[in-house]
Amino acid sequence: MKILLFACPEEGIKICQLLKNGRRNMKNRISSLIQNFDRKLLIPFFTAGFPTKNKFLDLIKVAIDSGSDIIEIGLPFSDPLADGPEVQYSSHISLQKNIRLNDIFILIEKIRSFSEIPLVLMGYYNPILAYGEKRFFSKVKSLGVDGLIIPDLPVDEAEEYTQLMEITGLSSIFLVSPTSENDRIKAIDYYSSDFIYAVTVTGVTGTGKVFDKATDNYLKRISKQISKKVVAGFGVSSADDAKRLAKYTDGVVIGSAFIKIIRNEKNFDSALIKIERLLTSIRNAI
Repeated sequence: MKILLFACPEEGIKICQLLKNGRRNMKNRISSLIQNFDRKLLIPFFTAGFPTKNKFLDLIKVAIDSGSDIIEIGLPFSDPLADGPEVQYSSHISLQKNIRLNDIFILIEKIRSFSEIPLVLMGYYNPILAYGEKRFFSKVKSLGVDGLIIPDLPVDEAEEYTQLMEITGLSSIFLVSPTSENDRIKAIDYYSSDFIYAVTVTGVTGTGKVFDKATDNYLKRISKQISKKVVAGFGVSSADDAKRLAKYTDGVVIGSAFIKIIRNEKNFDSALIKIERLLTSIRNAI
């Protein structure tokens, strides 16, 4: 992928805005949802193929039935830098079971056979580069994917990537963190299509962080600076966590807590029941 760097964020922003003004009229479930939405977004995260292909689909069905608004699907990767031990474990298990991109494409097709819920893929850059960016974007769009998060692709190195996303009709979703400076936040706001993912910690996912006043102030600051919807994630493990974060944002992402439940329960059926209860409690709380 050819990366174009800008002397200042505004140069890339102008190009991106021109593309957005001429965006093709393609169906995007995320855009449609956000334009007509009047409640907080509940976004569960599941690693593709974990703990097995069929059980992964069972998780998706439970999430939909529990009132989820968008499903985030993690692409298994051998070196997931932004992920904590739980997501790393799930990724390792999926790779160990030989889950590859073609298997994930089939899983997406199966989801689309029973639901039109918006789907977001979260994946690291190297597998996408190996597959071919344009080919990958076109493929996942044709399968019914609506958005993409690439956590190791900084916004100031992603101009061509966002162009391809716009042309394909996919939502670009970038991460903002407590250490993000104002210029970077401004660029993230312009380059993101529909919503922005506010990382609540400076480390990895699933750290079991206790949210405090500093978290509140960070989310309030971000929400004032950003024109798009903001969802918060990393460290959410309970309805109380979700309620606190949703007070200052437009929704929450939760993932590591599900993996912990699956690992700790004696059988998958009991894990499904606990996950359904957790999702329902979060839905009611926010």
